[in-house]
Amino acid sequence: STDKAVKPTNVMGATKRLAELLIQGYTDNKKLGHITNFCIVRFGNVINSSGSVIPLFLDQIAKGGPVTVTDKKVMRYFMTIPEASSLVLQAGEISTGGEVFILDMGEQIKIYDLAKKIIHLSGRNYVETEGEDGIHILEIGLRPGEKMYEELLISDSNTKTNNQKIFKANESFVESSKLKPIIEQMEECIKNYDVSGILKILSNNVEGFKR
Repeated sequence: STDKAVKPTNVMGATKRLAELLIQGYTDNKKLGHITNFCIVRFGNVINSSGSVIPLFLDQIAKGGPVTVTDKKVMRYFMTIPEASSLVLQAGEISTGGEVFILDMGEQIKIYDLAKKIIHLSGRNYVETEGEDGIHILEIGLRPGEKMYEELLISDSNTKTNNQKIFKANESFVESSKLKPIIEQMEECIKNYDVSGILKILSNNVEGFKR
């Protein structure tokens, strides 16, 4: 999953949170004799993965700039691909079904500071004023539904596991019996291209999301 699923402010985050609820609900299927364990692993940005901001910065630097950031104060979590993939596999190994695991991603860092470091590591100079000899960083403003910083916990409560890099969030989940009508409503809205209906389903079933 993603940190954007926590108290989502956009549709992508809301769909991620609904997916978490669906996966947790399927845990009840074990009562029917199913043997598969379902769990969720929630974390933030993975460096150099698809959609990562770093390749964008490198491309902008190669073109002579400017490097664009939404806001100088925006902060995000980051981890490497090997670290993320390893911890996801380890979380699956310790799961007994239905957990939301949180990976320890350290402290959030400012995207603005990250941009400056990448400029310097690329052998270029960062300049505060556009037009000077170097790479300028341009603020373009937050996009609709974008947060200044990300959160990993909904309930602000977590439990340690045997792995010091993996925590278990203490969050309630939807029973499987309540999932079927939600899925049916969503399928019907998708079939009819009913965008307002989809937004209503998300608003009714995802805590904190309103459209």
